[in-house]
Amino acid sequence: MSIPGKPSTLIKPTLDTKFHIDYDWWERTPGEDLRVYLLSHLPHERREQLANAAEIRAIDYIDPHTGEVSPLDELHLAIRVAAEHPQFITKDISLVDSIFRVFLQNNNHPLSAHELAAITGRDAKTIVRTLGGTTIYKGIKPYLGG
Repeated sequence: MSIPGKPSTLIKPTLDTKFHIDYDWWERTPGEDLRVYLLSHLPHERREQLANAAEIRAIDYIDPHTGEVSPLDELHLAIRVAAEHPQFITKDISLVDSIFRVFLQNNNHPLSAHELAAITGRDAKTIVRTLGGTTIYKGIKPYLGG
């Protein structure tokens, strides 16, 4: 039986270990609300608009890089727009929030501590110590493939 918030395997992450957001963690972890956390990554005005929306609407999103069309709800579209802003990832936000935002920007493509450090401007060893411990922060875990 897996305990929410605890790693499911015993691996010792290194600077080359890839990490990602495990969205299933959000489903299994009591007291965590992914929608509320995602809203916290939006500019204040947009956050309030979406928080007060009566219904969640789907919108066709066209990926500017691939041309692929996919349905996105308004929150995920707002996250994509916010992620394009140069100040989306700064040293003024927590390490965990900064890394979470990297994964929001790159569609949750697994990245190593070295890669995350290059994007966030944070220390790779600190990233491994933070994400590779026994506590799982905001679903960010080592990527086990698959």
